[in-house]
Amino acid sequence: MPWMFEWTVALRFLREGRMQSLLIVAGVAAGVAVITYITALIHGLQANTVNKTLGTQAHITVRAPEDVVIPLLPEEAKGVVLRDTQPRAQRLRSVANWQQLLPVLEQVPGVVAVSPMVSGSGLALRGEASQAIALMGVELERYQRIVNLREKIVAGHWGLAPGEAMIGEELAADLGVRPGDRFTLDTGSVIEPVRVTAVLDMGVKDLNRRTVIIPLRSAQNLLGVPGGATVLDLKVADVWQAPATVRQLRQRYDYEVESWQDTNAQLVSALNAQSISTAVIRGVVLIVVVLGIASVLVVSVVQKRKEIGILRAMGATRAQVLRVFLLQGAVVGALGSVGGVLLSWVLVQLFTVFAREAGGDALFDIRLGWGDALIAALTATVCGVLAAVIPARSAARLDPAQAIRM
Repeated sequence: MPWMFEWTVALRFLREGRMQSLLIVAGVAAGVAVITYITALIHGLQANTVNKTLGTQAHITVRAPEDVVIPLLPEEAKGVVLRDTQPRAQRLRSVANWQQLLPVLEQVPGVVAVSPMVSGSGLALRGEASQAIALMGVELERYQRIVNLREKIVAGHWGLAPGEAMIGEELAADLGVRPGDRFTLDTGSVIEPVRVTAVLDMGVKDLNRRTVIIPLRSAQNLLGVPGGATVLDLKVADVWQAPATVRQLRQRYDYEVESWQDTNAQLVSALNAQSISTAVIRGVVLIVVVLGIASVLVVSVVQKRKEIGILRAMGATRAQVLRVFLLQGAVVGALGSVGGVLLSWVLVQLFTVFAREAGGDALFDIRLGWGDALIAALTATVCGVLAAVIPARSAARLDPAQAIRM
């Protein structure tokens, strides 16, 4: 076996300083556990936040460009021009040629679903109750691929025929309706009665109080865009690649294209801040691990000077002495890494058991990423070797005669 001599001496030195060895292994284990557990916790929290956010909206939206006012004169015109250009009042506009655009968008790499929508505002009326609403006209089966409405139904049944609507549970409570009851939609120009087929929980009270989903053709008539679609919703396979797809679409089409990151800028900033904080914590913990291993091995070199001198006098080379302490660092790092991964698994299980919502459900899903755990373990082992470099070089430079006399 190569390096048999170095392995034997390294393990013997670790056994002789048993308490020191156990303490530094425990320190490395604690560091690896913190790194792995914090990484799993942040990943779980971010995934839960993104899933809840995207559970009620599309990854990418395509809209018609806004109406703009054309200036009276070009900007480069000479002379003094007094003018007051007011922004044009916006109106509901259909995406041009949206029927032909649908199959084209479905072929874009990374896009897994496309759904047309007509969206606008209105009032929901029943008796003396009147509530402002966000009206959404959809093709139900297509929209189901964008937002999973089936899992959001709390009462009623799946289905959306002409003259029917799905509404949020807060709005249902405000209007005093249940599945099968009727209320009236008023968009200012058209009034139409609808029957409730299902009550939805969108996960956000504000959405539950405003959401009314009706068939696409009904919304086209109510909102005055016959045969049109004001929005094309897209879903992509990888939500983090949405900005790249948006850039591609903006280059190809003259539409207003936005990703979920554009519409949730504050959320993305918070996620980035969490990622940066996690990276800082991991870096600080690794520095502590390196310093801990280095300090223990420095003390070991001082304590083992006579033994090192005797080994050198018996014929051990400087390279062999160097490898002895490098192997000690590697062993400490490896043992601490294994213990740290096991400890982080225990912490994840404890979080799953004790971190519960008021209703008893898990706060959010957290899983130990074995890839992240392996990276943390390998990093700690490599750090153990690097931490041993300075003590190992110090031991290799010891003069045998002086070491024995000390």
